[in-house]
Amino acid sequence: MASESKMRWGIMGCARISRRGLIPGIQGSQTSQLAAIASRDRAAAQAWAHEFHIPRSYGSYEELLADTAIDAVYIPLPNELHERWTIAAAESGKHVLCEKPLARTVAEAERMKKACRSRGVLLMEAFMWRFQPRVEAIRKLIDSGAIGETRLIRTSFSFPIDTGDWRLDPARGGGALFDVGCYGVSAARLFANAEPVHVQAFARRGESGVDLTLVAQLAFPSGIIGVLDCGFEEPFRCSIEIVGTDGVVEIPRAFLPSETPTAIVRDRGVDVERLVREAGASNEKKAEKPAVESERTLAFDGYNQYAAMVDAFARSVRLGKLESPAEDGLEQMRTIETLLNTAYYL
Repeated sequence: MASESKMRWGIMGCARISRRGLIPGIQGSQTSQLAAIASRDRAAAQAWAHEFHIPRSYGSYEELLADTAIDAVYIPLPNELHERWTIAAAESGKHVLCEKPLARTVAEAERMKKACRSRGVLLMEAFMWRFQPRVEAIRKLIDSGAIGETRLIRTSFSFPIDTGDWRLDPARGGGALFDVGCYGVSAARLFANAEPVHVQAFARRGESGVDLTLVAQLAFPSGIIGVLDCGFEEPFRCSIEIVGTDGVVEIPRAFLPSETPTAIVRDRGVDVERLVREAGASNEKKAEKPAVESERTLAFDGYNQYAAMVDAFARSVRLGKLESPAEDGLEQMRTIETLLNTAYYL
């Protein structure tokens, strides 16, 4: 890929996440173009190509990987297929953006990373939420001292799942932690800027054997504690709370932001107005609070987080390494596997 040209993408599979996420993300990005889509159902690939004005469609993943005009592939396939097709893509010289969770086990993730490294291509786990402009602004806000020293990172992500959903199948990498709890692990690791040194979890299994509700704690070297809950049995919830010695940041719809993402900052006597300006956010309103405590609702740039992720991946390819806030998916997998293997199951 020439430095001045756009990255050419191929999508492997006609998954729902592609329709609502990566297709508009690639097409709305500043760095990339969508060149091809493949499905095991050729008619489906052709229909999607027509609907989304994609130049080429293929009736197999092998055909897409044989296309020398593609620089990178997005893999939104079910979890049990991530390893196989990531390795196949690497062997074809394609950079890989793989849907979360990266793999079902640490061993799978290690093989995927090794294959990509040996062929000189990048592998990134598709945690799109990390690239939304709100996240960068909040990280700067916290680093600038708006809430003092971080002590606690709390996340929640849940929704009621249909009884026939494949994510209830343990052989396919099902379970609440793999599907939505992984966001909480990712968030704790990002805002703590470290890997946990100790983890523990409690979970409730369903009839199929996967975790339906799980609560976990993560301890980090700095003393920060992460607490996450996730589930398939509860109403939709999606939030992050970061608690410091001098204040709190609350992030509603943390992983699925609205068109105008917001965050609430509560502090004790910190110059939030200055910090807001430095973080690149706008101050929507000031709630009525005692003088010793202030509350602000901040509004952030609503740039599509999938497009932002695609742009970051393209820049990473040009750099030859993953650009922050991209993460090491293997380390993410180590934490998830430890939680599942050591959880106390009710």
